[in-house]
Amino acid sequence: MRESVAVKHSDAEAAKSTADDVVQAFSQSVAAGERSDQPYPHWVLRACLPADTIEDILALPFPAPSLEGVSGKRELHNKTRKYFDAENRAAYPVCEAVAEAFQDKRVIGLIEKTFDTNLDGTYLRIEFAQDTDGFWLEPHSDLGVKSFTMLLYLSTDPSHSDLGTDIYDGDKNHVGRSPFESNAAMIFVPADNTFHGFEKRPIKGVRVSLIINYVTDEWRAREQLAFPEAPIG
Repeated sequence: MRESVAVKHSDAEAAKSTADDVVQAFSQSVAAGERSDQPYPHWVLRACLPADTIEDILALPFPAPSLEGVSGKRELHNKTRKYFDAENRAAYPVCEAVAEAFQDKRVIGLIEKTFDTNLDGTYLRIEFAQDTDGFWLEPHSDLGVKSFTMLLYLSTDPSHSDLGTDIYDGDKNHVGRSPFESNAAMIFVPADNTFHGFEKRPIKGVRVSLIINYVTDEWRAREQLAFPEAPIG
């Protein structure tokens, strides 16, 4: 059963696209996705969500947090991170639509089949990330409690074209960078060699993205989850 949250959107306009619209757009994106096996299996998808869903997400009234001169790991700023959690699902229709879509059995089945992962018993976690100048991430693999990672790029500033995710080999040597395009994504299933990060470089304005994960029951920060009482399956 889904978690019983009274969804009230009195302070926000209705989402322009429904959860079903998101399911359809994502499904089409996966069908047209590009796979690379070097240095590990990963995919690049485009047109992942309906265009007006991207507009609604970018309009969310969450201020970009200050880095306070510290970066390298996202968990260094846990207090200011934002999620499509139960509270924001209730407050913002677009958060609800996207969360419902990625909880949908059609999307779950498609992800499991296409990306060869098992999401049974996992929980949906969607982070709304806003990165500003000075941001960087050390190479890391996501191996552990994450069963799927989707890095969905959102911001539309043309200067962000070189702000994709940096890709490393098993020895953490930099070997490439995913393309940064609004509504495009990089996807991989975490393994011991799926090293990725973000090399420090200038960021004009705010680099906006969604980080979509399915995490195991060992995930401790239950308040970050979209449906903390509703595991997949």
